[in-house]
Amino acid sequence: MDNISNLSSQYNDLINKIKAARTPEISQPGKQEDDASFKTVINKFINDVDQMQKVSDQAVKDFATGEVTDIHQVMVAAEEANLSFQLMMEVRNKLLESYREIMRMQG
Repeated sequence: MDNISNLSSQYNDLINKIKAARTPEISQPGKQEDDASFKTVINKFINDVDQMQKVSDQAVKDFATGEVTDIHQVMVAAEEANLSFQLMMEVRNKLLESYREIMRMQG
C-alpha cells in the first residue's frame, strides 16, 4: 500500500509542475534544472508502475507454483498494479490533453 501512497504524492508533484509550466515565466538560469526534475519525476513514476506490474506478475507465478498460498497477498499486488497503471494512463491523458490545448492556442 505504501507504493500507492507514494504514487499519489508523485502524481501531486507532477500536477503541480504542470500547473507551474502553464504560467509564463522569464527564462532563468535554473530553469533547465526544473525541466530535468520534471523528467526525473515522470521517469520515476513510470518505473514505479513497471515495478508494481513485475511484482504482481511474480506474485501470480508464485501462487501458481504453490510457493505462495495466500490469495489475498496475490490479489492485493494485482490490484495495486492495476490502480497504478490506471493512474499512469490518466496522467498521460491529461498531459496529451494539455499539449493539444496548447497547440490549439498557437494555431
